[in-house]
Amino acid sequence: MPDHGAGEPPELAEFNEQDSKNAKGTLIAFDFGLKRIGVAVGETLLANARGLAVVTHSASEPDWPAIEKILHEWQPALLLVGYPCNMDGSPSEMSRLALQFAGELRKRSGIRVQAIDERLSSSEALDQLREERRDGLRKRRISRGLIDREAARLILQQWLSEAS
Repeated sequence: MPDHGAGEPPELAEFNEQDSKNAKGTLIAFDFGLKRIGVAVGETLLANARGLAVVTHSASEPDWPAIEKILHEWQPALLLVGYPCNMDGSPSEMSRLALQFAGELRKRSGIRVQAIDERLSSSEALDQLREERRDGLRKRRISRGLIDREAARLILQQWLSEAS
């Protein structure tokens, strides 16, 4: 995702752990949403990421058993959560909710969690998927879940690019 000129929002610096860029091994990224949470997995050695799953988010809370199953299966070294701030870097209501999710994820899993500025990840994901469809690389329609998974992949790929 491109740099949008505004620096890292203060909420992220406060939330994030300083040594997270040194993580090695498997990483899991989450694109938080109020209906769905896109999930991607990546590996620091290969510096690649792929969409993995979509977890439902009901009116009350995320599907924690599904998230815990993913974490148990992949044993990640670090978890990444997209932080959807405004274009000027200011927080939004979704920013607050994403950090709340990230904090709960940290508490429940005991794994390091880092929040990442992810302005426009969903629209960038949709653009990429539309281009793949236009080029004949994708035959099926583009579902909301696919967009969420792709957005999570972009969040993870951004972290991998910045860490290298």
